[in-house]
Amino acid sequence: MTPAARLSAAIEVIAAIDAERRPAADALKAWGLAHRFAGSGDRAAIAGLVYDALRRRASSAYLMGAETPRAIVLGMLRRERGLDADAIARLADGSRFAPEPLSDDERTRLASGDLAGAPPHVAGDYPEWLDAAFAATFGDERAEEGAALSSRAPLDLRVNTLKAEREQALAQLADLGPEPTRWSPWGLRIRLAAEAKSPAVHAEPAFLKGLVEVQDEGSQLAALFAGAKPGEQVLDLCAGAGGKTLALAAMMANKGQIFATDDDKRRLAPIHDRLKRSGARNVQVRTPKSIGGEIDDLKARMDLVLIDAPCTGTGAWRRNPDAKWRMRPGALEQRQKDQAEVLDRAAPMLKPGGRIAYVTCSVLAEENGGQVRAFLARHPSFTAAPAADVMAPLGERAFLFGKAVRTTPEGLLMTPRTTETDGFFVSILRAGQAP
Repeated sequence: MTPAARLSAAIEVIAAIDAERRPAADALKAWGLAHRFAGSGDRAAIAGLVYDALRRRASSAYLMGAETPRAIVLGMLRRERGLDADAIARLADGSRFAPEPLSDDERTRLASGDLAGAPPHVAGDYPEWLDAAFAATFGDERAEEGAALSSRAPLDLRVNTLKAEREQALAQLADLGPEPTRWSPWGLRIRLAAEAKSPAVHAEPAFLKGLVEVQDEGSQLAALFAGAKPGEQVLDLCAGAGGKTLALAAMMANKGQIFATDDDKRRLAPIHDRLKRSGARNVQVRTPKSIGGEIDDLKARMDLVLIDAPCTGTGAWRRNPDAKWRMRPGALEQRQKDQAEVLDRAAPMLKPGGRIAYVTCSVLAEENGGQVRAFLARHPSFTAAPAADVMAPLGERAFLFGKAVRTTPEGLLMTPRTTETDGFFVSILRAGQAP
């Protein structure tokens, strides 16, 4: 397919998403099944255009003065891909399989339009109903923070220190052009151009041998700040596919014990193969309602309970731009209930002096500082660790990180704009000592 034909296809997919109110992944799959002549490269390129259009949906529509699929995709070429009006006109020239030629108004808007006067939710490309929540977190910087959450994310890897040092992994992945991450001592970053296809990391020998795992730097830091130590007893209460479980196992050098569980055993399915590949030997997976899978026997025994809390995922919009436009207020309310419940479940699992690492991939105060304050009110024997203590595992990097990250009495918030990570909130809650 030509670039112009791919552009037409992206417009068609956006139209299907809007008309049928279906997830982007489903719409792309349906388009591929109906157009089997399209090769894998074509499908990947079309998906890239669609997801970029969703990233910049609001600002592109504002720029073009219309909310049509065509306007959103054409505006995205200017907003996200950085093409000028002439370059876009060469793609939309009305030739076979190409979009219709630009109108005079479209050309003018693409040549000289800007976002001057756009409201924050438009300039920041997030739903209008979330503006008050973004203002509560970011104030007058909410448009800039939203825009950063709308950019394409790099590909981050965590080096598995049970099997390799970072320099070794760098050498083995040299053909992908990785570089050390800014903050995480285990991280590698592969920067991706706007039109670049994500590399097939899962087929790399370094991945297959367990030397690296795909994990955003912010997620790596959340695990680091949990402070798991060799010999400790640790409960990962929302382990899911096991990304942070694996990071904790490496931090603990296979000494001590990690109990990994999740309310939904389907989310735990990938963890078993990942554990084998990683060489982690101190992890016990507790499947809910299975024989021996309950965790009541762990009460009052844990040094650390990690809660990778169920949340709205606003901090991960760079990787799932479809989610922000599908999110509804009821989802936030439900997540808040889930978070309060899992925090209360964690408290009795700790031994005196133990700690909860509460983590979300959300930037919303209701899910972050608000939840911590409510928990402390319900459990007055707990205290929130000062941000300086939370960041201490970074060593000499902690000072500069402290300048970049947003801190509150309840915890710290990473964002793409300030720390160049996904959006992550981390709070360390310490239980009181026994009398």
